[in-house]
Amino acid sequence: MRIGIDASCWANRRGYGRYTREIVASILQIDGGNDYVLFLDSETARRCDDLPPGSRLVEVSTRRSAVDAASASGHRSLRDIRAMSRAVTAYRPALDLFYFPSVYTFFPVRRRLNAVVTIHDTIAERHPELIFPHRQNQLLWKLKVRWAMRQASVVVTVSDAARSAIMSLPGMRHERLMVVPDAVSGHFRPCDDISEIDRVLVEHGLEPGARFILYVGGFSPHKNLATVVDAFVTLRCEERFRDVRLVFVGDFQQDVFHSGYRTLRERVKTREVEGKVVFTGFVPDPSLRLFYCAAQALVLPSIDEGFGLPAVEAMACGTPVAASRAGALPEVVGEAGLLFDPRSSAELANLLRRLLSDSGLRAALSKKGLERAARFTWEKSARAALEVFAEAAKAQ
Repeated sequence: MRIGIDASCWANRRGYGRYTREIVASILQIDGGNDYVLFLDSETARRCDDLPPGSRLVEVSTRRSAVDAASASGHRSLRDIRAMSRAVTAYRPALDLFYFPSVYTFFPVRRRLNAVVTIHDTIAERHPELIFPHRQNQLLWKLKVRWAMRQASVVVTVSDAARSAIMSLPGMRHERLMVVPDAVSGHFRPCDDISEIDRVLVEHGLEPGARFILYVGGFSPHKNLATVVDAFVTLRCEERFRDVRLVFVGDFQQDVFHSGYRTLRERVKTREVEGKVVFTGFVPDPSLRLFYCAAQALVLPSIDEGFGLPAVEAMACGTPVAASRAGALPEVVGEAGLLFDPRSSAELANLLRRLLSDSGLRAALSKKGLERAARFTWEKSARAALEVFAEAAKAQ
């Protein structure tokens, strides 16, 4: 088959972008039977210097980056949408299948062309007010997802929990929904180079050997980060935890998603822990790995997640995980982490208290986490994607 791929999400720094980069690179690496063509907008092509070597690219002239235009407060112009659609239609020899690694940058393709569309979660449908600041953007997202589901020969998602949630959406049929999970890159692994770890910590305002609780991800309201701050404040009431810091790793300057960063900073200030909480901004993967390895624990307090990639990355580095009982997080973490009610800062504080004071517990969770993370490989996910493509081809 000749398969087109929407690579417009390549430059996104959050989960959509990582999924696109990792799954596409893995598919191209293991599949020698199909012919692949990557389509991307001109701004994304300009930004990205890490596109798969030797891949066939079609750069489409557009006015805005698809990642920026599809942001929480923006929208893609009809001109840019038409340009992408026409480029796919005009490609010769004609394509047999078109793959969208994320519905985030979906655009219509001609009806005779089978499409595979990935819907990562239903957070925007279940909690629209936490994802989009304006009702217009909520409506545009709903229309885009419905259009994508109608056009797709097969819909893909990233976890069984997300699959169950998507099944409840209007128009979804059981036989059209398959799982191609997120996975963890091989460079997330344990590290015992203390000098390298300390170097990264010092660069971000932490002392060498500092004890800290880590959060990795975005600052969207559904991430529920106020709960972490409140739990941290509770911990600091005890003398034995006065040295502990709270570190937020994530892009708060260029993130295209709806952000609660300012509100969170204000909460840190009013709770009088401003000097004890560190906001690093975006951290590249080599340094992110060292943050994982140095942390006493990773905490993910989301009220909903389609997968929860930082949990797997942390486990792959041997870092204990405390995650909320929401969305796919219990499925992803399994028995390798500790779970809590995302609405209860007191319950989270208790878990963190155990993790900080019990080295045996941390060691046991580290071992379990390493074993569990090994199940999530991009090669396995890529092979699952190839099965999806074969299934979609039967719809012809």
